[in-house]
Amino acid sequence: MSPRRLITAFALSALLLAGCANTHRVILAPPRPAIAVEQVKVYHVAPKRFEEIARLESSSAIGFGTAGQTDAAIERLRREAAKLGANGVLLLGVGSVAPPVSVGVGTGVHRSHVGIYGGLGIPTTQRQAVGVAIHVIEE
Repeated sequence: MSPRRLITAFALSALLLAGCANTHRVILAPPRPAIAVEQVKVYHVAPKRFEEIARLESSSAIGFGTAGQTDAAIERLRREAAKLGANGVLLLGVGSVAPPVSVGVGTGVHRSHVGIYGGLGIPTTQRQAVGVAIHVIEE
């Protein structure tokens, strides 16, 4: 495979994998009017009084298990909470999951019944965050 085709294949794979980030929600109570993401605070311990609005799950884009992926998954929770009018996210957990696809690069040369082939598999992971969108009444 020519270097140009190899780079093109790798770039297309990267674009495909970047689109694998997502967020799911289960509404538990009527949403409130949307607020700015900056107003949504992440809680590791439950505040004194709050109302649950929705259960949220988000995942990062596929990568190599970096801290940036964790931050991206939590930021997706905050954005979804803001859309629901929640001023807080009670973080229930963060973990790694195996993505449904992986990245691989291969090449080969064939000449007169003799073949030389090689490949490289690149391990990938996604970070997943789970939380509850809440409206905090008292911290």
